[in-house]
Amino acid sequence: MSKAEKLKNANAHLPPCLQVLHGALLDFDDTAGTAEMQFDVSEQFCHSVNVVQGGNVTVMLDAAMSHALFMQQADVAAIPTLELKVSFLEPTLAGRIVARGKVVKCGKSIAFLEGSLINPAGQLAAVASATAKVVRKKED
Repeated sequence: MSKAEKLKNANAHLPPCLQVLHGALLDFDDTAGTAEMQFDVSEQFCHSVNVVQGGNVTVMLDAAMSHALFMQQADVAAIPTLELKVSFLEPTLAGRIVARGKVVKCGKSIAFLEGSLINPAGQLAAVASATAKVVRKKED
C-alpha cells in the first residue's frame, strides 16, 4: 500500500472523538516513527476566553502519539495508554492546531511515546509523554 493510500485509510477510520475535533492525519514517517495530525477546533471545546479545555488538548496529543505507532507498525491492533503526562506551556485557542507524535521506543508489548502540540499562533503549547500497552493483531 502506498503512503497516500495509508493516509487515506487512516483518515477514513478515525474514531468519532477525533472526527468531532475535525482531526486528520497529515503525514507520517514510518522509519522515524513520527506522525503529524491537524485539528480544526471550534469554540465549543473551550472553557473561558476561547481557551481549549485541557482534556481536549490531551486527546489531540494522545492521538498523534498513537498514530505514530499505528503508522510505524502494521501489526498493532490497539494501544491502550498506561501512563500519560501532559505539560501545558501556552494557551491553545480555538482554530487550526497541529499535533506531532513520536515513537521513542517500542518493544513487543510496551511503547514509549512523545508528543507536541502547536497552537494557532505557532507556539509550542503543550508536550506529552506516554507509556502504552501494545496489543498486536492475532496471527491466523
